[in-house]
Amino acid sequence: MAFHWKRCIGMVAAGAIALGLVACGSSSVESQLVPTRVIAFGDGHSDIGQSGARYTVNDANADLLNWTEQVARDYGLALKPAKEGGLSYAQGNTRVADLAQQVASFLQGNQFGESDLVLISAGTSDLIAIAQAVRAGDIARDAAPAQARDAGRALGQQVKAMIDQGGHNIVVAGTYDLGKSIWARDIGETALLSNLSRQFNDGLLYEMGDDGYGRRALYAEFEQFINWVIEEPRYYSIDNIDETVCTSTDAGSGIGIGAGEVNAALCTTGTLRSTEYDRYAFADKIHFTPHVHRELGRYVYNRIRDRW
Repeated sequence: MAFHWKRCIGMVAAGAIALGLVACGSSSVESQLVPTRVIAFGDGHSDIGQSGARYTVNDANADLLNWTEQVARDYGLALKPAKEGGLSYAQGNTRVADLAQQVASFLQGNQFGESDLVLISAGTSDLIAIAQAVRAGDIARDAAPAQARDAGRALGQQVKAMIDQGGHNIVVAGTYDLGKSIWARDIGETALLSNLSRQFNDGLLYEMGDDGYGRRALYAEFEQFINWVIEEPRYYSIDNIDETVCTSTDAGSGIGIGAGEVNAALCTTGTLRSTEYDRYAFADKIHFTPHVHRELGRYVYNRIRDRW
């Protein structure tokens, strides 16, 4: 039975069948939300070029490289970086405290509307910084979980501030279990990073409450989806979850995990371990390949339709 349940929820995540949500026991209420705009804020998981590149394989000939673009397309909409006149303000290495500035930049010439769909990913950079501080001895190991939880609560409070500013239909990703990242495995800190991730998401959910601020916000459960990918990679046609497909090392601080590490923002078709990059889960030790992004976008789209 456990195996069949995993297969069922896997089909929902991949969007393999239109009735997957019903078949797995979820709500069958027909979606009423028809967004007229998709707006994105957040970190490298949602950056579609605001920082100059995407945190994945930057293949100029590929179609859809990021989950936020997949969600937008599923609604018949397009999404572009704010610097190109679009509505995606997400930028790599953004921490929760930086989100307010992204929102302020949006509000300088825009306002939230009832037919907007807002997508947010945050937390990864905060947790990387906390873990690095623990490893350096700057934060006591037993004090780190509380800091992660506080960061999650801060994200929830930022979402509430956006609602107070008129925001509707806000999808909040939180963080995936960074203990499952290649970085965590390489440095031998899977338990630490799993705990930090759990504490962060718990803090976020505490602030959002059971109904997501009166059903104005939705927790997207990145953690659950990425767990499926790592546990059942072949279901998603993924062969490699242990190596980065990109080989683009960064002499600087890059994605926050140290100098000389692979940085997907520098990754092109000329810096690949394999041309079949969608057979891999990870672009660098933290961020994902375009294939994972597209599947994630389909999963989030189904979650949105089930909610609104």
